[in-house]
Amino acid sequence: MNSKQNYQWDKLSLGVCYYPEHWDEKLWKDDMQRMLLAGIKTIRIAEFAWSKFEPTEGKFTFEFFDGFMKIVEEVGMKVIFGTPTATPPAWLTEKYPEVLNRTKSEVVMRHGNRRHYNYNSLKYQELCSRIVEHIGGHYGQHPSIVGWQIDNELNCGVSEFYSESDTLAFRRFLQDKYQTLDVLNKAWGTVFWNQTYTAWEEVYVPRYNDSDSTNPHEVLDYTRFISDSAIRFCKMQSDILRKFITPGVFITTNGMFDNIDNHRMEKECLDVYTYDSYPNFAYCLVEDPKNNFTLNDRKWSKYLTEVRSICPHFGIMEQQSGANGWNTRLEAPAPKPGQMTLWTMQSIAHGADYISFFRWRTCTMGTEIYWHGILDYDNCDNRKLEEVREIHEWVDKLEPVTGAEYIANVGIIKDYSNIFDTQLDCWHQRLNNSDMELFVASQLTHTPMDYVYLQDDSEVVDLTKYSVLFYPHALILSEKKMTLLKSYVEQGGCLILGCRTGQKDETGQCPMTKMPGLAADLAGVTVSEFTFVGSNEDSYVNFLGTKIEAPIFNDILEINVENTKVLGTYQSDFYDGRTALVEHPYEKGRVLYYGSTFTRENTKAFLAYTNMLSPYEEIIKLPQECELCVRKKAGKTYLFILNYAHKAAQINLVQPLMNIKTGLIENGTIEIRAYETRVYSNY
Repeated sequence: MNSKQNYQWDKLSLGVCYYPEHWDEKLWKDDMQRMLLAGIKTIRIAEFAWSKFEPTEGKFTFEFFDGFMKIVEEVGMKVIFGTPTATPPAWLTEKYPEVLNRTKSEVVMRHGNRRHYNYNSLKYQELCSRIVEHIGGHYGQHPSIVGWQIDNELNCGVSEFYSESDTLAFRRFLQDKYQTLDVLNKAWGTVFWNQTYTAWEEVYVPRYNDSDSTNPHEVLDYTRFISDSAIRFCKMQSDILRKFITPGVFITTNGMFDNIDNHRMEKECLDVYTYDSYPNFAYCLVEDPKNNFTLNDRKWSKYLTEVRSICPHFGIMEQQSGANGWNTRLEAPAPKPGQMTLWTMQSIAHGADYISFFRWRTCTMGTEIYWHGILDYDNCDNRKLEEVREIHEWVDKLEPVTGAEYIANVGIIKDYSNIFDTQLDCWHQRLNNSDMELFVASQLTHTPMDYVYLQDDSEVVDLTKYSVLFYPHALILSEKKMTLLKSYVEQGGCLILGCRTGQKDETGQCPMTKMPGLAADLAGVTVSEFTFVGSNEDSYVNFLGTKIEAPIFNDILEINVENTKVLGTYQSDFYDGRTALVEHPYEKGRVLYYGSTFTRENTKAFLAYTNMLSPYEEIIKLPQECELCVRKKAGKTYLFILNYAHKAAQINLVQPLMNIKTGLIENGTIEIRAYETRVYSNY
């Protein structure tokens, strides 16, 4: 069992999201029987059904779901039961308007949508606790229930909160953190623009003014407060459920959304983490016209990599099965034949051991009438249902992969302080493109990578399994992080840092020291000058005779430790010939500092220099259109090859490998169909 989670599925399996409250009860049994015939053995229910349990305040009834659960038992279906707190009923919001969220301009979010509540309303906490207590007490021992989902998509769509309850809770959060106003004023730099506070009652959540300007240190703490609020709300519910559920039944929630430390939430509140995967959203988005290789739905592998950093063996609570859209927004096309299978295998390749499709049948009323499910409005069998049956057959063949570890020797370091700071600092945002470009480089070169989050409980062993770690633009650094990074390098790791490292402390203020600040000794370098690269300018670096890109921002470097080696110099502007890239050997390892941002092309150069580029090309060679994922279990290596192209692709098996689906040994040039996935293993 991995230490980051308390529950793992023991067998790959399929599920679906189902809403009995949307359908005539005459459909229930037939629906579940059809599901079972298609290989679907688990359904998620009830996450939006508060009024079915408490139609009026304090009047509880379980008649509706008791009737449904009776049929569940009869047909042998398993259930993930949701707590219904994402959509409070009308009687609640009408009687207790203080539970409603407000915008920054103090406009109240009224009843009629979802997620219009705020986590910090004491009345909402009371009423949520009560409904969870009643549902948990009634169904906690039910033999058909295998898991519980808390709320639905915490912070989805609404990730900022400005109610009066939030201001009161924010003050308590700050009092716990800083103890005194003097310490708060120093941390927030309130002497600037005469913002000094003399009483706690003067402190509010960020409020609207006629300027886009904010106090960045206040907003950074406010974002941390939102995360803390969501986690406390989640934990309030999980603590209640744990009083009632049977051993072996898991608690989860479905993410992953803004302004939440998802890693902390998983550890403090959940047994396992689940994600909602909609790769076809990519076709709603406009890609960068300068991007000569469009990832489209393959981009969701980046998000799945993020999920894997939270929970190595995760589940998918909502896997796309149809076209997407509300009546007010979003227009994603229907999956083409084979794409449902491709996206399912994409999730499994990245670590998912449970796949639940959204949804069984397209809703005939409400906002989500265009958010299509497996079945359409007519309830007839269709090609999507047939594809689910084929997926089930595929998944049965993949049973040995259940619980297999995803293998990567390269990691990208992240942390929530820098993520939250990026949201409020437009200079920091400019550098954020490095994250996607590092991912694209790993995809196109078939170099599997992980995300590695630095957390309060991180240990050096979490880092040392990676030969190379990129920490792209860690503007915010702390002594604790540096101690961990130093230990990693001392033990033989290669750490690659990007521009603007060490500019800020944990409050978001800029210490009066040369960058990279706390990392200067480890990197063997300081920054003497820095500049944006103008929109009409190009910047390049001579990296040991190879010309590489140096876009967006340039740090001009000075060596401050004797054994630091210059690997690259700028080839442009007033700093032509000045140091751009250095390597500092440190104990058994080394640190590279690159004074610019990362692109897919210069990342290839760094991967080649560190001997990490395309580590499986002596076994298998793939075109750019195909993704390579590697999982390993009990001495066996499983190679997932996913073709995202709308046409066939040719791959080359350099060594003989077993095709898991057919059981045959294959070698040489192989053609795989459009949207096809192949899984090979050593034998």
